Amino acid sequence: MAEEKTYPMTIEGKKKLEDELETLKTSTRAEVIKRIKIARSFGDLSENSEYESAKNEQSFVEGRIKTIEQMLNHAEIIDNDNIAADEIAVGKTITFKELPDEDPETYTIVGAAEADPFAGKISNESPIAKSLVGHHLGEEVTIETPGGDMQVKILDVK
Repeated sequence: MAEEKTYPMTIEGKKKLEDELETLKTSTRAEVIKRIKIARSFGDLSENSEYESAKNEQSFVEGRIKTIEQMLNHAEIIDNDNIAADEIAVGKTITFKELPDEDPETYTIVGAAEADPFAGKISNESPIAKSLVGHHLGEEVTIETPGGDMQVKILDVK
């Protein structure tokens, strides 16, 4: 039997997923069912775009519920208690700069389930995170990206 994939996440990330799941199951699901009922009342379903749209949304909502349940059932909460304070790991916030003289960038490394690059949260599966995890404050690291290698210096680890 294949081993189940685990989903590394912070406690905050797990809580956010639990909240989203609750909203999907309680209010969003009910709203979509209501839309389907209203659209059905319009008659001929073969040419009813409202009905088609509501059914598509229902499929999306049910798929998202299954995905979140899978992630929560196989969640692996990140515990950095046994990791050195200056070591990069999932759940830590790091600041680095591309050498020789680019501006510093700060990211928090999180599990893929809670990644949000626009909010400064990068997936542990991203090229940057994969290259940095296990390294320490002050080190210079080569990050392999699809656009080519970049040399960075680690400025801060929290």
